[in-house]
Amino acid sequence: MRKKTIISYGNGNTISKKILMLENVTDIKILSNNIAWKIIELLSSKPMYPAEVAKELKLYDQTVYYYIRKLARIGAIEQVGTRLIRGGTARLFSASSPSFGLELEGNAEKLESPNNTKYEKRKNIPDILKEFYENNSFSGLIVVGAPDPHGPYKSSSRDGHYAVHLSFYLGTLSESYTSGFIVKLDVDAKAEKDIDNRNLILIGGPGTNIVTSEFNRYLQIKFNEDNYWSGLTDQSGRIFNMDNHGLIAKINNPYNKDKKILILAGVRSIGTKASVIALTNYGNKISDNSSTDNQLALVVQGFDMNADGKIDHVDIVS
Repeated sequence: MRKKTIISYGNGNTISKKILMLENVTDIKILSNNIAWKIIELLSSKPMYPAEVAKELKLYDQTVYYYIRKLARIGAIEQVGTRLIRGGTARLFSASSPSFGLELEGNAEKLESPNNTKYEKRKNIPDILKEFYENNSFSGLIVVGAPDPHGPYKSSSRDGHYAVHLSFYLGTLSESYTSGFIVKLDVDAKAEKDIDNRNLILIGGPGTNIVTSEFNRYLQIKFNEDNYWSGLTDQSGRIFNMDNHGLIAKINNPYNKDKKILILAGVRSIGTKASVIALTNYGNKISDNSSTDNQLALVVQGFDMNADGKIDHVDIVS
């Protein structure tokens, strides 16, 4: 008796099901008995005691116990609990598998690999991220603020973990695994001089990410240089200073024109989260706001629409 998992692909879904493979025809005969099969159907819906099975099927207790012993012997059902009743012990049974089969050797059919299925349903890469992919693989470095006090403000980042959500999204756009570590702390990226030789995605505002502060002055919508936490200002002088305001900006790297910099940053960490959600949920819509040279600067605002304390909706406000 063996358990196997059958996996099938279709309509963009991957489906698996456990199957108990019986060893011989005698075991199949037990299952094919009408009463035994009715017992299996009951126990596959929920665990039951033999007395409950007998009552449900309107059978004698002895009949039910007879078939339960046979089904337990071939592994079709299993004991999952006990209960003391009037000085005796009642045993609780459940079906051991959602399906059963008898397997013949050979004639196996090779299925398409899960990776190929992934390729079929891979999303189109939004224009805002085109330069960050090479040979169907992510080509860039994600830089997050260090969690320890650092930089001129001795600040600690609280939004670095948003890189996990972003990385999952970036992975859905890839056709192959990206070798090498693609996430670094801002202090390490700067010390190791990684900011001028790679495409960069910077997470977090200039107050907590010193690499973002390196490029803030080059942005069309930038953080107030006198006080990074006081808000964002666009070229017309309009100010965005709410905690849930976030910036999505894309520029050419001023130190290397062949490389791009994408900034996802907020006035506070909740604003950074709004920027990450906006990119991962509305990447193509955001790309429509890019200029002819694929530069971008826009402000987004996150909202908690279902009042659960978490951002679940983002608007583009500038």
